[in-house]
Amino acid sequence: MSRTFAYCRVSTPDQTFENQVLEIERAGFFVEPRRIITETISGAVAAAQRPGFAKLLDRLEDQDVLIVTKLDRLGRNAMDVRASVEALAKMGVRVHCLALGGVDLTSPAGRMTMGVIGAVAEFERDLLIERTQAGLSRARAQGVRLGRKPSLSDREQEAVLDKRARGASLGALAREYGVSRAAIQRIERKDKTRG
Repeated sequence: MSRTFAYCRVSTPDQTFENQVLEIERAGFFVEPRRIITETISGAVAAAQRPGFAKLLDRLEDQDVLIVTKLDRLGRNAMDVRASVEALAKMGVRVHCLALGGVDLTSPAGRMTMGVIGAVAEFERDLLIERTQAGLSRARAQGVRLGRKPSLSDREQEAVLDKRARGASLGALAREYGVSRAAIQRIERKDKTRG
């Protein structure tokens, strides 16, 4: 016989679970109070790493139903939500999301919905990467120096190159300028690529 559970998550202690529980009741689901799992934790924490969600997974069995009000209760990003829904589906648990019309995310229609959500998330990620790359290219074209600030000034770098040319060791220069040997080697590599 199937049992119905609800997972209600809030991000901060000043928020309440009551609205989520009421929304589930208004949608026509009856969930025994002992089967309502509440948790105060950021959605940025993967579902599998949340103590309340982990306890829920231990309690769920084949044919059970899990209700959430919104997908973001399961996770903040599409990959985490998809992983959680797939793990629950393997257990034989149906997952209903009220914000998506109560669709069972483990059903064919639900899997299609999850596929669309995943594709949109991937598209957004690709757009973000594209915009970032365009911004970096524009900054380089304008002469903006990218990356972390060099540990030595241009004058100090010239002095290092001059001392290396006269036979100073990597270790001696690193101690003198208070940097690592690798920093001295980077200065030499940069000089070789220029010259």
